[in-house]
Amino acid sequence: MDITFTEEDHSFRAEARDWLSRNVPKERPPDDGQGLREFDLAWQATQYEGGWAGISWPVEYGGRGLSLLQQMIWHEEYARAGAPNVGTSFVGLNDAGPTLMIHGSEDQKVRHLSRILEGRSIWAQGYSEPNAGSDLASLQTRGTIDGNEMVITGEKIWTSYADIADHQELLVRTDPDAPKHKGITWIICDLSPSPPGLIVEPIRMLSGIDRLCRVIYDEVRIPLSNVVGQVNDGWNVVSSSLYLKRGTGRIADQVSLARTVDDLVELAANTRGPHGPARALDNDELARRLATARAEVIALRAMTYAELSRVERDGHPGAEGSFGRIFHALLSQRVHRLALDILGPRSLDIDGASDDHYWTKEYLWSFTETVGGGTSEIQSSVIAERVLGLPHDR
Repeated sequence: MDITFTEEDHSFRAEARDWLSRNVPKERPPDDGQGLREFDLAWQATQYEGGWAGISWPVEYGGRGLSLLQQMIWHEEYARAGAPNVGTSFVGLNDAGPTLMIHGSEDQKVRHLSRILEGRSIWAQGYSEPNAGSDLASLQTRGTIDGNEMVITGEKIWTSYADIADHQELLVRTDPDAPKHKGITWIICDLSPSPPGLIVEPIRMLSGIDRLCRVIYDEVRIPLSNVVGQVNDGWNVVSSSLYLKRGTGRIADQVSLARTVDDLVELAANTRGPHGPARALDNDELARRLATARAEVIALRAMTYAELSRVERDGHPGAEGSFGRIFHALLSQRVHRLALDILGPRSLDIDGASDDHYWTKEYLWSFTETVGGGTSEIQSSVIAERVLGLPHDR
């Protein structure tokens, strides 16, 4: 690993820290719904106006075109400042936008890229299906070409923010007779206004948060001009965005987890422990787990730095990014479980007026970490086959 901070990097860090200290919203974003949409778009617009939107995007598309090391610095300062999670803007900034840059037509780029960057549109991802989640290539939602339109029939599930999104990156099977990874097409489905035949149903989560949706397509007609790349070549189109999510696209989440551990230390210092009036931080077992969590987020940071070094050297994210993806997902679940053990019975008051219910909801949401962007089992298979060279498990 070769990570060296220059004077320019230190100056950049100071600049980022100063801007964030003056602009980060003080309030937490709403859990879901239109309130969350308005909050996230306003924050994205603030970053754009301040010159901090699209730090990884090329300059020709309105971004800053920062180096990977400077992106890492930004995310570190972003987490340090307690800035909001990227939330509803994640798919547009880290999946749809970069995919359109590589595979989109000029008209698609002009129509969508500036709106994503300026905080004027939200994207959802239409990949997973009831019988095709981890095994994405098994998707069965059909796309049939009829003149200059594609007619979509099928169902997607676990679609984050589909109820408040403007557009959806949608994968459909356009050639049912082609091999499994062939015959798939990547197409833009407009969600607002909703086209005839499209139904979006929010899924009520155990945490009480409606971030995920079921989307039903009943002969939904989409112009063929919305196809990104070529018809039947969608697997090649989607592969680039999947690698972003497994590699550098998750840097922000990994860095913010370190801030979460710091917040837990503060929580434990101001919360009565499980036995008597002493602070939770004075409980030996809780203190041990907090120390372990802090050590593990430092290890995660080292893994992230190593991945950045590899990408800088090789020019693209590799399968090694799955190491950090798995470790982050499992660590996030352990960290949020620790929050509940610090709070004790107070964690059961999920609908209470205090901030305690925030930790409970985040704990329940953390179970999605080992599913979203490819399950831990899929990530393990990627490591086994593409990093360790083990035979494919059929």
